Amino acid sequence: MTNVERPTAAFVLSLIGGIFILLGGGMMSMLGYGFRGMMSSYGRWGYGMMRPGSGMMGLAFGIMGILGLVFGVIVIISAIMLNSKPQEHTTWGTLIVIFSVLSIVGSAMGGFGIGLILGLIGGVLAITWKPTGTKN
Repeated sequence: MTNVERPTAAFVLSLIGGIFILLGGGMMSMLGYGFRGMMSSYGRWGYGMMRPGSGMMGLAFGIMGILGLVFGVIVIISAIMLNSKPQEHTTWGTLIVIFSVLSIVGSAMGGFGIGLILGLIGGVLAITWKPTGTKN
Protein backbone atom coordinates (compact mmCIF):
# COMPACT_ATOMS: atom_id res chain seq x y z
CA MET A 1 0.00 0.00 0.00
CA THR A 2 1.38 3.41 -0.94
CA ASN A 3 0.93 6.55 1.10
CA VAL A 4 0.39 9.70 -0.92
CA GLU A 5 2.12 12.79 0.38
CA ARG A 6 -0.29 15.66 0.97
CA PRO A 7 0.15 19.43 1.39
CA THR A 8 -0.99 19.35 5.01
CA ALA A 9 -0.02 22.90 6.00
CA ALA A 10 -1.77 24.36 2.95
CA PHE A 11 -4.85 22.26 3.66
CA VAL A 12 -5.11 23.24 7.33
CA LEU A 13 -4.52 26.96 6.75
CA SER A 14 -6.97 27.07 3.84
CA LEU A 15 -9.61 25.17 5.76
CA ILE A 16 -9.37 27.47 8.79
CA GLY A 17 -9.37 30.51 6.49
CA GLY A 18 -12.50 29.22 4.74
CA ILE A 19 -14.21 28.72 8.09
CA PHE A 20 -13.45 32.32 9.08
CA ILE A 21 -14.74 33.57 5.71
CA LEU A 22 -17.90 31.52 6.21
CA LEU A 23 -18.38 32.96 9.71
CA GLY A 24 -17.83 36.48 8.38
CA GLY A 25 -20.43 35.90 5.68
CA GLY A 26 -22.89 34.63 8.26
CA MET A 27 -22.30 37.70 10.40
CA MET A 28 -22.84 40.01 7.41
CA SER A 29 -26.07 38.19 6.54
CA MET A 30 -27.38 38.60 10.07
CA LEU A 31 -26.30 42.24 10.11
CA GLY A 32 -28.11 42.76 6.82
CA TYR A 33 -31.26 41.22 8.22
CA GLY A 34 -31.05 43.54 11.21
CA PHE A 35 -30.56 46.58 9.00
CA ARG A 36 -33.51 45.57 6.85
CA GLY A 37 -35.82 45.96 9.80
CA MET A 38 -34.08 48.97 11.30
CA MET A 39 -33.55 51.07 8.19
CA SER A 40 -36.86 50.40 6.46
CA SER A 41 -39.32 53.17 5.72
CA TYR A 42 -42.76 53.58 7.22
CA GLY A 43 -45.09 51.08 5.70
CA ARG A 44 -48.62 51.02 4.32
CA TRP A 45 -50.12 49.60 7.52
CA GLY A 46 -50.25 52.87 9.36
CA TYR A 47 -48.09 55.35 11.15
CA GLY A 48 -45.20 53.80 13.04
CA MET A 49 -45.44 50.39 11.37
CA MET A 50 -42.27 49.40 9.60
CA ARG A 51 -42.41 47.45 6.40
CA PRO A 52 -39.88 44.60 6.70
CA GLY A 53 -37.29 44.20 4.00
CA SER A 54 -37.30 47.64 2.40
CA GLY A 55 -34.00 49.04 3.68
CA MET A 56 -31.34 49.43 0.99
CA MET A 57 -28.49 49.12 3.45
CA GLY A 58 -29.91 45.86 4.72
CA LEU A 59 -30.18 44.58 1.17
CA ALA A 60 -26.55 45.47 0.47
CA PHE A 61 -25.31 43.79 3.65
CA GLY A 62 -27.51 40.78 2.94
CA ILE A 63 -26.07 40.35 -0.57
CA MET A 64 -22.52 40.79 0.73
CA GLY A 65 -23.23 38.22 3.44
CA ILE A 66 -24.54 35.70 0.92
CA LEU A 67 -21.45 36.28 -1.24
CA GLY A 68 -19.29 35.71 1.84
CA LEU A 69 -21.08 32.45 2.57
CA VAL A 70 -20.60 31.28 -1.03
CA PHE A 71 -16.91 32.28 -1.08
CA GLY A 72 -16.33 30.56 2.28
CA VAL A 73 -17.93 27.35 1.04
CA ILE A 74 -15.81 27.44 -2.14
CA VAL A 75 -12.60 27.93 -0.12
CA ILE A 76 -13.53 25.05 2.23
CA ILE A 77 -14.42 22.72 -0.67
CA SER A 78 -11.19 23.67 -2.47
CA ALA A 79 -9.18 22.90 0.70
CA ILE A 80 -10.87 19.51 1.04
CA MET A 81 -10.23 18.75 -2.64
CA LEU A 82 -6.61 19.84 -2.19
CA ASN A 83 -6.25 17.24 0.54
CA SER A 84 -8.02 14.50 -1.40
CA LYS A 85 -6.39 15.18 -4.80
CA PRO A 86 -2.91 16.56 -4.04
CA GLN A 87 -1.76 15.98 -7.64
CA GLU A 88 -4.05 18.91 -8.63
CA HIS A 89 -2.56 21.25 -6.00
CA THR A 90 -2.06 24.14 -8.43
CA THR A 91 -5.73 24.24 -9.43
CA TRP A 92 -7.06 24.06 -5.89
CA GLY A 93 -4.48 26.53 -4.59
CA THR A 94 -5.43 29.02 -7.30
CA LEU A 95 -9.12 28.72 -6.42
CA ILE A 96 -8.33 29.21 -2.74
CA VAL A 97 -6.32 32.38 -3.48
CA ILE A 98 -8.96 33.83 -5.83
CA PHE A 99 -11.92 33.29 -3.52
CA SER A 100 -9.97 34.39 -0.44
CA VAL A 101 -9.23 37.70 -2.16
CA LEU A 102 -12.84 38.01 -3.36
CA SER A 103 -14.00 37.49 0.22
CA ILE A 104 -12.96 41.08 0.96
CA VAL A 105 -16.19 42.10 -0.77
CA GLY A 106 -18.43 39.54 0.81
CA SER A 107 -17.65 38.62 4.35
CA ALA A 108 -16.72 41.27 6.86
CA MET A 109 -13.48 42.21 5.12
CA GLY A 110 -12.38 38.70 4.30
CA GLY A 111 -13.53 36.78 7.34
CA PHE A 112 -12.44 39.41 9.86
CA GLY A 113 -9.13 39.70 7.98
CA ILE A 114 -7.97 36.38 9.41
CA GLY A 115 -9.77 34.31 6.78
CA LEU A 116 -8.25 36.38 3.99
CA ILE A 117 -4.70 36.06 5.34
CA LEU A 118 -4.93 32.34 6.14
CA GLY A 119 -6.58 31.63 2.79
CA LEU A 120 -3.86 33.51 0.91
CA ILE A 121 -1.03 31.80 2.77
CA GLY A 122 -2.67 28.37 2.38
CA GLY A 123 -3.38 28.94 -1.31
CA VAL A 124 0.17 30.08 -2.05
CA LEU A 125 1.55 27.10 -0.12
CA ALA A 126 -0.70 24.82 -2.17
CA ILE A 127 0.44 26.36 -5.47
CA THR A 128 4.14 26.13 -4.60
CA TRP A 129 3.97 22.71 -2.91
CA LYS A 130 6.31 20.05 -4.28
CA PRO A 131 6.09 16.45 -3.09
CA THR A 132 9.36 14.98 -1.90
CA GLY A 133 8.54 11.57 -3.31
CA THR A 134 6.23 8.63 -2.98
CA LYS A 135 6.50 6.52 0.15
CA ASN A 136 6.13 2.77 -0.15
